[in-house]
Amino acid sequence: MLDSSFFNQVFWGNTVKAYFLFGGILFLGLVFKNIVSKLLSRLLFKLFRNFSNQSHNDAFVALLVKPIEVFILLTTLYLSINQLKHPLEVPVFHYSKLIGKVKEMIPVTIGDCIDRIFLFGIILSIFWIILRIIDFISHVLLYKASLTDNKADDQLVPFLKELFKTIVIFIGFFTLLGFVFEVNVLTLITGLGIGGIAIALAAKESLENLIGSFTIFLDKPFTVGDLVKVDGVEGTVEKVGFRSTRIRTSEKTMATLPNRGMIDGVLENLSLRNSRKVSFVIGLTYETSSDSLRKIITEIESYINNHEGTSNDGNASFKSFGDSGLNVEINYFVTILNYTDFLKIRQEINLEIMDIVIRNKSDFAYPTQRLISDRPASNTSEKEVGNDTTD
Repeated sequence: MLDSSFFNQVFWGNTVKAYFLFGGILFLGLVFKNIVSKLLSRLLFKLFRNFSNQSHNDAFVALLVKPIEVFILLTTLYLSINQLKHPLEVPVFHYSKLIGKVKEMIPVTIGDCIDRIFLFGIILSIFWIILRIIDFISHVLLYKASLTDNKADDQLVPFLKELFKTIVIFIGFFTLLGFVFEVNVLTLITGLGIGGIAIALAAKESLENLIGSFTIFLDKPFTVGDLVKVDGVEGTVEKVGFRSTRIRTSEKTMATLPNRGMIDGVLENLSLRNSRKVSFVIGLTYETSSDSLRKIITEIESYINNHEGTSNDGNASFKSFGDSGLNVEINYFVTILNYTDFLKIRQEINLEIMDIVIRNKSDFAYPTQRLISDRPASNTSEKEVGNDTTD
């Protein structure tokens, strides 16, 4: 049986007991870190039991397992390494420090450097856990927001998520400066001076975009899911962020516009319209008589206004004499906003216009050229050439 003298033996500056503690702590930490991380995640979830239902438990654990594993691993390594004295007590360098009125040289050992490194990693892992908790809270809020008809909460949740995560990152940054690098954060902030002014000027655009995001939430010119058009970009709003707004265009590309531009430019919220306008011109051949033209215009206007998918303010009129035909202008509004249904209604009306024109013994004009020859009438005196064009 091993006695105490065996554990008190020293090898390479450390006792056998220290090596056993080092190996035991490291072994237990590496073996049980996954189990402990899941257990801690489920314990933390109990704090949010009233906030979310049990169905979100797996999502919460999935978000927290990785950062808690990193936290346990770093803590395990830190505790195990600190069981050893050698070479942790070996000085690396010295620095001068004013103690009272006397400057003294303070040694910095390998252990001191390792402590700072592990403290840096542990603080990062703690704030990583906090950020993941914010992700979980926003996940639950988004789920609850999806159950309501109000789109404003769908837009507000991602914005608040980015806002709180940014605040946490700033707090984490100054915490690292204070605890790891021993920087007096208050003195640093108050002593920025001209540098602070330069930073403020550099952040001017970001601040304007931040104010723009608050303006969007307060004024509500649009919400997530609305079809908008701004600065020549047309698409569906997918996300209003901390700095910018993301729009999915009709070509399925993602356009990112700064929030300042969303409120400063001319913005059209196409989702708020109550109808879709259709306007075009058709050309009829010059062989069409005035009576036939009147009938065509009357029948087109009557059909449009009696269609169940349009408003009753549609109109058709003889616009002008074109180079190749008689131009008739047609305008109407489709009250069905769904784009697929709109296309079907427009197609029905276009096909009926074709039938009306043919039924009244007319035809559609196309670009033509008439060549007049000075040869005798027995020969071809004039020849008409038609050039059919397609779009």
